[in-house]
Amino acid sequence: MCAGCGAELTAPVSRVALPVHTHYGAWEQLHPPLMEPATYAVDPLPSGARWRPSDEAGEDLDARQGVHAPARSVPFGARGRIVIAPGDSRDMVLIPEKCAGYCRGIDGRDGPNLACGGCGSAVATRLDDCGLWQAVWLEPDAVRRVPSGLPAVPTPDWDELDLESYAVPPVELDGSWSFRWEAAVPVALAHLVAACEGRPVALPGPVADLLGDGATGYLPAGPPALTARLAGPGMPAPRSTDDVLLVPRHPVTGEPWRPPHGTAAVAPLDIGVWAHFALPGETSPLPASGRVPEGVLRDDYPLPLRPWRSFMPHSTAFSRTLVRLPAIRRPALRAYRERFATPP
Repeated sequence: MCAGCGAELTAPVSRVALPVHTHYGAWEQLHPPLMEPATYAVDPLPSGARWRPSDEAGEDLDARQGVHAPARSVPFGARGRIVIAPGDSRDMVLIPEKCAGYCRGIDGRDGPNLACGGCGSAVATRLDDCGLWQAVWLEPDAVRRVPSGLPAVPTPDWDELDLESYAVPPVELDGSWSFRWEAAVPVALAHLVAACEGRPVALPGPVADLLGDGATGYLPAGPPALTARLAGPGMPAPRSTDDVLLVPRHPVTGEPWRPPHGTAAVAPLDIGVWAHFALPGETSPLPASGRVPEGVLRDDYPLPLRPWRSFMPHSTAFSRTLVRLPAIRRPALRAYRERFATPP
């Protein structure tokens, strides 16, 4: 609702976790909406327009802005900006003089470009240019939340989630890698580096087999000193000897899954990527028993899609995640930071 005049600016929406790929799109590519219909998420860190050079802000101020290592620029936009799917916006109109973009749409470079249809106050920013996930970002000081009147839905526990429904295939129909995978994997790799404190780590078989050197190239070099493995709801309980666990983030709270027992470090992974690796899919086109009748051709079981190029993680997603992890300031990670944390 508009904080100025009370006009309704969105359809009824429920809060979910901010997607890990929110700020990382593929350049020169048009993207689908970031958010699912009837959902919203909040970015707790400063975001949006107004950036300052890292060396100008100073180390202490950088840390308060959520940047814990040298970076080219530090965001000083608003905290708590709210993102919704464009289709869930209501009674907002574009501000023509603030609709600049790179080539195919609006990129928000001039600040809020949507005004409340009731009072004309600038309330939100529409993004749809190439390289950006389509979204409407509501300014926290310009709007206020009001109950929709619908029954509240409790946050589901891990055992109440339909995990298979969250799985995201790594390859698109045209053979290109999923934009979401290209962003989500390097975010998880940054968390993995922090969890391992810069020590070399071996990825679990299916992860290394699919992603190859495109992912392992971001990990510390040398013979593996630690082993990572997939863990999470519905999987065998982690062993006490496990070094680090790749676990899913809860789709509503954003919190990583934690093992019921043990002290292994965890590295959170986008639940869509995790579900693809961790959950068994159909593995055989053969009937459960017997043979396919003579003369019957099976054309309803397509072969798995294969990418037309090797996996290339979104480098900005990796470096920006790494400098936003407080662990990057630990002495054990100094050498890794100086070698790999390219200032974003």
